[in-house]
Amino acid sequence: MAAVSLRLGDLVWGKLGRYPPWPGKIVNPPKDLKKPRGKKCFFVKFFGTEDHAWIKVEQLKPYHAHKEEMIKINKGKRFQQAVDAVEEFLRRAKGKDQDLTIPESSTVKGMMAGPMAAFKWQPTVSEPVKDADPHFHHFLLSQTEKPAVCYQAITKKLKICEEETGSTSIQAADSTAVNGSITPTDKKIGFLGLGLMGSGIVSNLLKMGHTVTVWNRTAEKCDLFIQEGARLGRTPAEVVSTCDITFACVSDPKAAKDLVLGPSGVLQGIRPGKCYVDMSTVDADTVTELAQVIVSRGGRFLEAPVSGNQQLSNDGMLVILAAGDRGLYEDCSSCFQAMGKTSFFLGEVGNAAKMMLIVNMVQGSFMATIAEGLTLAQVTGQSQQTLLDILNQGQLASIFLDQKCQNILQGNFKPDFYLKYIQKDLRLAIALGDAVNHPTPMAAAANEVYKRAKALDQSDNDMSAVYRAYIH
Repeated sequence: MAAVSLRLGDLVWGKLGRYPPWPGKIVNPPKDLKKPRGKKCFFVKFFGTEDHAWIKVEQLKPYHAHKEEMIKINKGKRFQQAVDAVEEFLRRAKGKDQDLTIPESSTVKGMMAGPMAAFKWQPTVSEPVKDADPHFHHFLLSQTEKPAVCYQAITKKLKICEEETGSTSIQAADSTAVNGSITPTDKKIGFLGLGLMGSGIVSNLLKMGHTVTVWNRTAEKCDLFIQEGARLGRTPAEVVSTCDITFACVSDPKAAKDLVLGPSGVLQGIRPGKCYVDMSTVDADTVTELAQVIVSRGGRFLEAPVSGNQQLSNDGMLVILAAGDRGLYEDCSSCFQAMGKTSFFLGEVGNAAKMMLIVNMVQGSFMATIAEGLTLAQVTGQSQQTLLDILNQGQLASIFLDQKCQNILQGNFKPDFYLKYIQKDLRLAIALGDAVNHPTPMAAAANEVYKRAKALDQSDNDMSAVYRAYIH
């Protein structure tokens, strides 16, 4: 976007990253939030969401002058609701002095899941932020330059909610933040495994002020985190022996077992009081075996697989499913707040593994169905883009649907969730069904499609590359 002359109170189109321009209004920032140094930008609050951010002036356009252009190039229910919210604001403001607060209307409520929630923000933070929503916290965290102290700049109220099932959820409050800051635990944290998920998790732990020691099978991946303030562990055993709580996030059951039971593995560093949290997505039998050997050495064990993808990991917006040592779960509170938007405690070891496989079974099957629909549209002479537009206007509309369809339409299969891992999860979910004699025909059919995609060398692409299994 070209630079324009703007001022406080102007309605604008603001663009962030690869997302489409979105309608917003230039407003006064919170009094304690300083403008990023070296950048000419405005503080914009966006319609149809509760998001707001510093936006570079070259990424802004006047609303009225470009309204028709933007409406033509942008589609989707959430976008239309945002535009409707602007028009409602204008109707209310007509003939009156315009207030700098965007009124909440029926078209605005419930829009936190809109595309702005996934934007990558660019401010620099050095002062406490007040009255910011949970998404705002996360984009500020992702750009803070001083990880040792930046946690003091972020506030988030937590709430504990007991569900009928007996599970507990620790989650960010859905209102503005009040009463204090998130304080990192004074315990020394270890982290093993710096893949797509682990890298984002460690980055957020550091940015929240945690003391973190890292290890990765490919040592070079540790370098970036050492620069950010992490310490380097030479072996898993060393990390566990020098840290109070050690997290691990690896690819599959074999890797999880090797990490614990292999040479210089976790088990060699465990002694009474040491804590181990396995965040890998594995089967219940594997996690139960690992729990038993850890506890047998006097250690404490928690399983905590995560639901999400690389982007959500980077944004600190994962969903964490935990089971095992309840006291350890509570000790991990500040860590879970740093890496996720919600964490659930599901009871005894094995429950989180089962739930995670079910969640990924549903996601993987849905992805295969999306790919099947797009290819059927193509071979029957229908527009794939029109199909996406129709789906985005209906009950299936979601960020997941839109992003994965865009991947396919653009032929961009850069991994956000490896195809080989979703196929692994489907395989394990089918085995879970077999163990209790429960049919999983949809998952079984989807699994075969992913196996076909793997045979076509799509393993290291995003799960949306399952599309290619239908066109070969």
